[in-house]
Amino acid sequence: MADLGEETDEGLLARMAQGDEDALATFYRRHEAPLFRFILSRVNDSFEAGDLVIEVMHEAWRSAARFQGRSAVRSWLFGIARHKALDRVRSQSRHRAEPLEEGDEVPDINALDAMASAENADAVRHCMEGLSEQHREVVHLAFYEDLSYSEIAQIADCPEGTVKTRIFHAKKALKACLAAITGGAS
Repeated sequence: MADLGEETDEGLLARMAQGDEDALATFYRRHEAPLFRFILSRVNDSFEAGDLVIEVMHEAWRSAARFQGRSAVRSWLFGIARHKALDRVRSQSRHRAEPLEEGDEVPDINALDAMASAENADAVRHCMEGLSEQHREVVHLAFYEDLSYSEIAQIADCPEGTVKTRIFHAKKALKACLAAITGGAS
């Protein structure tokens, strides 16, 4: 048997479909951090993001036998995460009048790196917040999760050409915003 760290996601899903909890644990460890970052970019609340990661993994556990391999496992998983995050945001917007609190992000970098890049990070965060939800989503998936355009298209449920267009316009808007903040042309 292969080392669990080397087993493919497809292999883990097949084992999960048979009720193998060790496969679920490995799958969870492998995908927890990128899922958390993606969901956090959608819901802007670290506690909600943590809850949603658990919900996504529970859905993956329940749906493992139905995975048909028409997309990469990662795309399938991020698609589940996207739908769960959208449902949560919609639900909260119907039940909550107050805005989401800022400062709930849990950065995944060390303190020295954070201090050295705080000014740039604040500028990028500010400019990212100015993007539309669709543009933020594709930028996050492309540049933070390193997914291909075809994977992003599957997750966002749109044509690959639309993903390319959204990334083009998002990059253009980010460049203009950052130039305005720094006072120079990028």
